[in-house]
Amino acid sequence: MLAVSMPRIRFEELHETLTGVLRKLGFSEERATRCARLFAETTRDGVYSHGASRFPRFVRMIRAGRVDVGAEPALVRAHGGLERWDGNRGPGNLNAWQSMGRAIALAREHGVGAVALANTNHWMRGGTYGWQAAEAGCIAACWTNTMPNMPPWGRAEARVGNNPLILAVPRARGHVVLDMAMSQFSYGALASYRARGEMLPVEGGFDAEGRLTRDPAAIEASGRPLPAGYWKGSGLAILLDLTAAMLSGGLATHQIPGDPEREAGLCQFFLAMDLAGLGADAAANGIADGIVESIGARYPGERTPQLRAENTALGVPVDPAVWSEIQAMER
Repeated sequence: MLAVSMPRIRFEELHETLTGVLRKLGFSEERATRCARLFAETTRDGVYSHGASRFPRFVRMIRAGRVDVGAEPALVRAHGGLERWDGNRGPGNLNAWQSMGRAIALAREHGVGAVALANTNHWMRGGTYGWQAAEAGCIAACWTNTMPNMPPWGRAEARVGNNPLILAVPRARGHVVLDMAMSQFSYGALASYRARGEMLPVEGGFDAEGRLTRDPAAIEASGRPLPAGYWKGSGLAILLDLTAAMLSGGLATHQIPGDPEREAGLCQFFLAMDLAGLGADAAANGIADGIVESIGARYPGERTPQLRAENTALGVPVDPAVWSEIQAMER
């Protein structure tokens, strides 16, 4: 979340401005439009840390030659409904969008479709690809490895990745989409709390002296976010890295540069399961409704349609310094 005082930009203006910057960087019209829309929609949906705010870093990585604007994924090998692809260091969100689209197409054919993607870049908001699958009527899971930016349980040094995991279930009354980092608070969330001058609601990591703290700035400075569920989040982070790297044949977390401006060559995995092929649409919706309604509390993804509608109507909140930087790129 951003501070309430953030200025709002019309969604169309944000999208058009980002598209213009990408065209200047050598993107084709179609790819510039899609890439910019993925950034703009992330901001519109309330995930401000991975939308427009992340765009200047994306541009710097392109200019540094770490992202190839014209590269597209290439099929390496297929085995039934499982395929291995090489992302060729192309734009991470475009590679991920295409990979989930391919997993959905494989699920239509085989019931289950999976794409393991190597040699790609940061996918920005991982939840994007969960929403993509849910809107196509598929149950889905996807995850990515990252640079080493989280200490495993019991260690002080960052040795494992804060590897996001996304699970999605389609539902007529509102898709259920979980987008979670392996730390109690993602680095994007820490930055947002710090920018608002707020403490975390619960301990989120360690300070430089190794004490648990709610101070986001202290956690950023120490580089010691707390794994979600302590040893459980640490173990899950390791297994997500293992499976993504092994299935894709790409780099594992310990082989990825530990610098956000050089974080490239990532591995990702996209799994889609087609409910329609089972003839179970109505029954599945009934099951999903029963589970969600029995919880009596907010479910993952519940607030996204509300934020989407609000930010579409009122304008998308964008940090003024970030917006000025983006506008300067277009000129």
